[in-house]
Amino acid sequence: MSDQLKLVLYIKSMISDLIYLNSVIASELMKITENLAAIRHGEDFLEESSCISEHKALNQEVIKIVSKYNKEDIDLERRSKLENHLLKHP
Repeated sequence: MSDQLKLVLYIKSMISDLIYLNSVIASELMKITENLAAIRHGEDFLEESSCISEHKALNQEVIKIVSKYNKEDIDLERRSKLENHLLKHP
């Protein structure tokens, strides 16, 4: 395998990892925002707002993005963990 091909594969792998990590960060930031809103305004505020349903839709988009760029079999377990965490997060 040529050095250039090795470099391209390495960069592809790195970008895939960064997409995954950014997805985790984005979803956790949404949860932090929900928690802070609940602390500041109370649980009723969240129940009456559209934030939770909007965040759920955003989390589904996060999963689509991760799936789009992490198609390798080795990434299936990682994607599955993220999907389970995001969609079952209270």
